[in-house]
Amino acid sequence: MDAEIIRTRLLRNGIPFREELPEKLYRYYTLLQEWNSRMDLTAVTDEEETVDRHFIDSLTVLKTGLIGEQDSLIDVGTGAGFPGLVLAIACPDLQVTLLDSQQKRLTFLEKVSTETDTRNTTIVHARAEDGARKAGLRERFDRAAARALAPTNVLCEYLLPYVKVGGCTLCWKGPALKDELESGRRAAHLLGGRLEMPVPCTVDQRDWEHMILPIRKVQPTPAAYPRKAGTPKSKPLGR
Repeated sequence: MDAEIIRTRLLRNGIPFREELPEKLYRYYTLLQEWNSRMDLTAVTDEEETVDRHFIDSLTVLKTGLIGEQDSLIDVGTGAGFPGLVLAIACPDLQVTLLDSQQKRLTFLEKVSTETDTRNTTIVHARAEDGARKAGLRERFDRAAARALAPTNVLCEYLLPYVKVGGCTLCWKGPALKDELESGRRAAHLLGGRLEMPVPCTVDQRDWEHMILPIRKVQPTPAAYPRKAGTPKSKPLGR
């Protein structure tokens, strides 16, 4: 694995990128491999699949027009930084907040940010439900993102409280989305949101059925939401 392979994959997928991005993503890749041996950051071990599944899949959103260059974005449950930190590295004018409940993951993200000279990130240690009740985070972002985190109706409660009216959530989803749309639509309505059309996000030479589901924030989220930590998952809205 080297930076040239990453450059080739970016080009083949039609992703716009700055000259320094392949080298920075390669450094990210090497740190991911090093830290994964003791922290279990990803189950994907194949080199090229790691690049496609974590880097290319995160960056496909740049082809959709769903993110503005100077937007503010919060990645909720960011884990090893996908998609939030990848987007921050690729888009220096994007203001990215990385939120996760596990401090050890955030320590890894701080290391990657330092090693790639990424200065447009803010790191927050909190559960999704707790962070959304903080004055500095609630309804402050243009975009709230999550990748492979939860069913759509649960994601609505995790994400919509962070988004400004007029902004939207960006949910990276797979084939299960078709079975989640109705409950997701009902949950979004309760939380001030409206589901929009999913946008297919294909990855070259992969048969993954990946798409991004935007959920538009059309009115403020009621003060009762999100419910206390654990409740959105155990008692999902919209069922």
